Amino acid sequence: MHVQVVNFNLKDMTGVEFRSMANEVAPAFASVPGLLGKIWLADAGTNTYGGVYIWQDAAAMQAYLGSDLGKGVTGNPNFANLTSRDFEMLSGPTGSSGGPVAASLMATARVAS
Repeated sequence: MHVQVVNFNLKDMTGVEFRSMANEVAPAFASVPGLLGKIWLADAGTNTYGGVYIWQDAAAMQAYLGSDLGKGVTGNPNFANLTSRDFEMLSGPTGSSGGPVAASLMATARVAS
């Protein structure tokens, strides 16, 4: 399982406009192959927005980045200073850390593999 963290600053777009746009496009992410979930992020105080994507594997993430939807995010002129980082999920400590989120991630990882 892989986790991708994307951050950017808004340029020529307000936080309210971003939230409206996010609500409109969010359903498109539900059908992305290999995307197990996306958490939308906003820190209006620092003008930092983005998302945490949970991927079945690195190949699914790479396929998304090459898709029209992925290119729409990375090429959006309203997203300045965009960064994208990919992390491998460490199954052992994630499973041992407990709680409902860890349990859900571990169950999803077992189903996805």
